[in-house]
Amino acid sequence: MEIVVAITGASGSIYGLRLVGELLGRGHTVVLLASEAGKQVMAHEVGLQLPEEGAETVLLDFLGLDAGVALRYAPDDDLFDAICSGSRAPNAVVVVPCSMATLGGIAGGVASSLIERAADVALKEGKQLVLVPRETPLNLIHLRNMVAAAEAGAVVLPPMPAFYQKPASVDDMVNFVVGKILDQLGIEHDLFTRWRA
Repeated sequence: MEIVVAITGASGSIYGLRLVGELLGRGHTVVLLASEAGKQVMAHEVGLQLPEEGAETVLLDFLGLDAGVALRYAPDDDLFDAICSGSRAPNAVVVVPCSMATLGGIAGGVASSLIERAADVALKEGKQLVLVPRETPLNLIHLRNMVAAAEAGAVVLPPMPAFYQKPASVDDMVNFVVGKILDQLGIEHDLFTRWRA
């Protein structure tokens, strides 16, 4: 499967990065998108500076993966990228973390960036769109945008780790959320212990 993973300027870039690693490790093709704010938050939260040139190499080094995996980075301002066309739509788009600004753009059909356009293409072509909104508390505008996105066909998956599996670390909590995303994509994983498994 070809899956777009978009990292925006909300806190929680580790979710997106961990998802990229899990997808590549399972043999999927990943197109990575990152907004300017997303790159800034990523640098602050995990120390990863993602350059425009050589982004794939930098990310693979960060994730500890070999160069033989199917990873492509696309700049967020490239509205001529192949994923902008419905005739070349990826299998799924995951926006993780999804800022409220990006959510508003997607819910309103704005499509002024590659991230918003990729989400728009996923919706119009009946492909999977998973939004992982990271904000708290939520105001009424946030909630209405989530409803609009869900009504259009998106899955709204807030990063809410469960505690029934007794997480022992932040990694365990991140893995739970990434596992829930993989569940939505229909991808097998062992990132968390299922209830009464």
